[in-house]
Amino acid sequence: MKLALRKIRLIAHLLHGMWTVATRFPKASAERRHALNRAWSLKMLRLCGMRLVVHNDAARLDRGALVVANHVSWIDIYVINAWRPTPFVSKAEIRQWPVVGWLAQQLDTVFIQREKRSDAKRIMHELADRLSTGELMCVFPEGTTSNGLALLPFHSNMFQAAVSAGVPVQPVCLMYEDAQGRQSTAPAYIDDLSLADSLDMLLRGGPLTAHVYVGEPLAAGADRRTLAAQAQESIAGALRQMQHGTANAGAAVAEEVVSSDDSAGTLIEPADRSGHSA
Repeated sequence: MKLALRKIRLIAHLLHGMWTVATRFPKASAERRHALNRAWSLKMLRLCGMRLVVHNDAARLDRGALVVANHVSWIDIYVINAWRPTPFVSKAEIRQWPVVGWLAQQLDTVFIQREKRSDAKRIMHELADRLSTGELMCVFPEGTTSNGLALLPFHSNMFQAAVSAGVPVQPVCLMYEDAQGRQSTAPAYIDDLSLADSLDMLLRGGPLTAHVYVGEPLAAGADRRTLAAQAQESIAGALRQMQHGTANAGAAVAEEVVSSDDSAGTLIEPADRSGHSA
């Protein structure tokens, strides 16, 4: 499918998401909103020529946990929501993005002004309050995106929310794979790339597989720096494991759903390998 037509389909899907949130969310239960969000996010991945594979999903926590993940791209948010919808902490600039910003705001995203140290304290307290009531929240502790080949240092500030609320941290590792079974940097939203250029690279780099490795929960403990270091070690270990087993994991799930374990993930949603939606 031509790039322009694929973009039109993505725009139509974003507009449909706005309609769904505006008309169906107000009367829907939390479970129904999650189901709608997940289905919409799965289709978003399909339209981008991407499928989702989840590893070690048995470790997943469904309430009262701070989810932390490495950060490669804006598409990470849709990958995580396709796995298990979770509100995010995001940079304030995203609120100004057309359509995407409005959707993020309606889906309980917490926006942070990174240049203001006082705002980090405000966000930390809000996160702790929400975690204490059993909510899930997701943060990207690297603070920015990378090419995904290795991790950037984790900032420990947001981990204080888990410590204060006394809830576990769930490390999650994201990695993208191309059709040849090699790690792909096509989704990486880095350097001086515009959002439009990033989308072009992602669409041209497909078909892709988004791998999500669900780490074992970490007890909050009493020290956010120790907790951040443990989470970084867990995610780095999962990334190395997927990098070393990328080809085998991709081949094992190429055509069918398989049991989830440490070496071969569960195919959550197949994609037309040409990038067309199913």
